[in-house]
Amino acid sequence: MSLEQEKVSAEQQREDRRQSVEERRAAREAILIASEKARELRPNDFPGGVHPPENKHQSTGEPIGTIPLAEDLIVPLLQSAGATSLPLVNLGDYVMKGQKIAEADGLISCPVHAPSSGKVVAIEPCAVPHPSGMPADSIVIRTDGEERWCELEPCEDFRRLEPVDLLEKIRNCGVAGMGGAGFPTAVKLDPHGGAEIDTLIINGTECEPYITADDMLMRERAAEIIAGVEILAYILDEPERVLIGIEDNKPEAIAAMREAAEGTRFDIVVFPTKYPSGGEKQLIQILTGREVPNRGLPANVGIVCQNVGTARAVYRAVRFGEPLISRVTTVVGEALERSRNIDVPIGTPIHHILKQHGAHRGLMQKVIIGGPMMGYTIDDENAPVIKTTNCILVPTVEELPPSPPAQACIRCGFCAEVCPASLLPQQLYWYARAEDREKLQAYNLFDCIECGACSYVCPSTIPLVQYYRAAKGDIRIAEEEKEKSDRARDRFEFRKLRLEKAEKEKAAKREARRKAAEQARQQREQAGGAEAETAQKEADVVAAALARVKAKQASPEQLLARAQRTLASAESRVERMQQKLQAAEESQRDQLAAQLKAAELKLQEARQKLAEAEQKAKAVPEAEEKKAADDSQAKAQSAIERARAAAAARASMSPADKLAAEIEALKARVEKAQIRLEKACSAGDANIEAFETALKNLQIKLEDKMREQNQQQGGKQ
Repeated sequence: MSLEQEKVSAEQQREDRRQSVEERRAAREAILIASEKARELRPNDFPGGVHPPENKHQSTGEPIGTIPLAEDLIVPLLQSAGATSLPLVNLGDYVMKGQKIAEADGLISCPVHAPSSGKVVAIEPCAVPHPSGMPADSIVIRTDGEERWCELEPCEDFRRLEPVDLLEKIRNCGVAGMGGAGFPTAVKLDPHGGAEIDTLIINGTECEPYITADDMLMRERAAEIIAGVEILAYILDEPERVLIGIEDNKPEAIAAMREAAEGTRFDIVVFPTKYPSGGEKQLIQILTGREVPNRGLPANVGIVCQNVGTARAVYRAVRFGEPLISRVTTVVGEALERSRNIDVPIGTPIHHILKQHGAHRGLMQKVIIGGPMMGYTIDDENAPVIKTTNCILVPTVEELPPSPPAQACIRCGFCAEVCPASLLPQQLYWYARAEDREKLQAYNLFDCIECGACSYVCPSTIPLVQYYRAAKGDIRIAEEEKEKSDRARDRFEFRKLRLEKAEKEKAAKREARRKAAEQARQQREQAGGAEAETAQKEADVVAAALARVKAKQASPEQLLARAQRTLASAESRVERMQQKLQAAEESQRDQLAAQLKAAELKLQEARQKLAEAEQKAKAVPEAEEKKAADDSQAKAQSAIERARAAAAARASMSPADKLAAEIEALKARVEKAQIRLEKACSAGDANIEAFETALKNLQIKLEDKMREQNQQQGGKQ
């Protein structure tokens, strides 16, 4: 072997050793990453919890089925958390399957769509599945059996759309949380406050006894669920982790989901069965070890949690444009001939579902919406299936015996041991009975998820959850009332401040006018007393004129004329009432007779006043009447002579002299108007603005005349 060949061989050996070292390093790193991931995916535990009988095998013996379409579908306008939707249809309208029939009212609200084609036959309050048992506004559709779809907007590749556009499609399709809470999905996928989401959790736990809707959905439609999870992850900007949590009592669902998720980065996390591991906060603690703060949201710790049914609904909404108009519901109970899961249109009456499953009326104890732990009883079977109806439980008395009467609390502490939220149920119970709202909030009542574990283990069979629900409702009502009163107080305070400000501005204006008037008065007093004398004369003239008018108004002649007019009117009214009474029917005679009597009394009073006026008129001495007539004639003759003299003087004046006379007269009127304004200001008269306006008008006229005089003088020059 040559030297050159030896160098090449040595170089090759070094390269081989380097590659071997890198391969071993990569293998160690892969092992470390795998072990770290395994540690991350290792499920944690949450405090408390119970293990009630599962009773899930009754409804998993056959695939998801369907039932015949009901004649009438009752579609409530409120099927989610938030505000009631606003109807878009009218009575008698024909609607198609999937058509929007009610619009969302605000952010926290969901639109409602027609589950089938047919005619709107009612828009009225109907029975709905709710713990209160109260009716709610609903749209009743009489189906035609044709299942005619409206036009949909499918999307073959969701990645071509922006996340905001996908959120809008989900919102328009009315998708809400199908795990039971019913929170609008579009709102949950768009966390407010700029929270950064690093983990997406898909809830496939379904820990409540009897309910198997999610279990069967994962078994039969796992591919659609995974496709929906991909859309959710895309909308959330591809979070670091996507965890699908399933309890270990669902081996078929686990296998189906693992097969569907193969090739994706989604992790199927299996953990031991314990109730209530399906609670949102409990599942987050199991899968991530993080704890959601009191009254906080999962987004506060970087997590969004969605149900497997919601993920499938998101896929159907985006891919095919289908709104949420049906859901998988468990129908189970020993009072039924057949227990299974069905894909049922929303709005289907519960009595129709029970009829299709052979309900034995003699064996039925009650109808429960949900499971035995968190469900509630309904009294009206006309209530329909809604978006959050995951189970209809129809047990017999032997299957689910009624709870015995509640006894006194023995302070055993079992309720605190099983509480998954680490609360003190016993203390909450006492404070709820005492209606101590402050203590209830101090002990974090609203962290209670109402799972019923405390009631389940209570040896005294105290309905603890019912106390907590009632207390929450009272607190919410009190907070709403306080908010209303705060708004009313703010409005009152604002109005009070506004009125005070306006009053201060008016007072300032009045003070400014008073000061201006006072200053003008002082200037006039300094200039001389001629103006005051003139003002006194004007005031005397006005007073004399007012006295003459008053005397004239109260003269005997005017009183006599007024009494004569009153008498004539009263006589005419009596005559009309007599004619009406003669022509009236028997039923109206009493009323008209009373009116005639009143008119006759008025006539008698008018005659008496006329007699008094005639006496006063005769009592005036003829000498005074003659003297007054002579004085009046003399004054009139004097006024006529003065007017003739003034007219003759004006006729002999030149146009310039006439204009000068008019200017002098206007100046005198302006001075009088100024004096009246000053008097009004000093007396605080309410008609100050009228005096100001009159003065301004006179000043404008005076300026026009003076301008005209200047123009005439300029023309002569």
